[in-house]
Amino acid sequence: MKPLSIIGVIDLLRGRAVHARGGRRAEYLPIDSALGVDISGDPLALARLYVEQLGLRDLYVADLDAIQGNGPQDALVASIAQLGATAWVDAGVTSVASARRALRTGASRVIVGLETLQSFGQLHEICADVGGERVVFSLDLRSGMPVIAETASIPAKTPDAITASAVDAGVSAVIVLDLERVGSAAGVDLSRLGALRRAVPGVLLLAGGGVRGWDDLLRLEDVGCDGALVATALQNGALDPRAWR
Repeated sequence: MKPLSIIGVIDLLRGRAVHARGGRRAEYLPIDSALGVDISGDPLALARLYVEQLGLRDLYVADLDAIQGNGPQDALVASIAQLGATAWVDAGVTSVASARRALRTGASRVIVGLETLQSFGQLHEICADVGGERVVFSLDLRSGMPVIAETASIPAKTPDAITASAVDAGVSAVIVLDLERVGSAAGVDLSRLGALRRAVPGVLLLAGGGVRGWDDLLRLEDVGCDGALVATALQNGALDPRAWR
């Protein structure tokens, strides 16, 4: 079986790499250091540590400004994408035009998050235009409950049903991102991930938020996850991907 992939997370806010915690974005502060190196919130310095020191081949870049409806940080995202790792870019994609824009920055995969998605018809259009193999659905949760925009025409459904609808729309991968667990060292929701693996067996399944170390990665593999988004455990040295199988 192919080992679970470790994907390094870079959260961008107003041009800085910030430490995400609990989804409370107004409280996010720049990352002072990573792996004992002073980076003073420099996103490119963090990306280089991930790629050059830890040997990561995949980076998840979250443009929090774009996600919150502010101006996208396209130039910064493009600079990160040029460092050689596969870039998974979450930049508030809600349309074909914004998906194309994300791809122009160098993204290999574009993320469409539940918190900004307006309809599954919209998701289908994005997949049909840029190719479902390049589109990833982020099942955004807060304490296990789906985070759905007030303006969205998405009926209140269970996480399993929402994910199944996203897969029907054409996505090739799903990230389960519980905002409450992000930056918390609270561990991962194995029950939820296992249920989703059974509900959508044919797509890549990734976990986001709460990964603390090796034990969590092994448990994620046991429930059928294909990858994990990791930030804090990489930055503080709890996980060294070079030692992962």
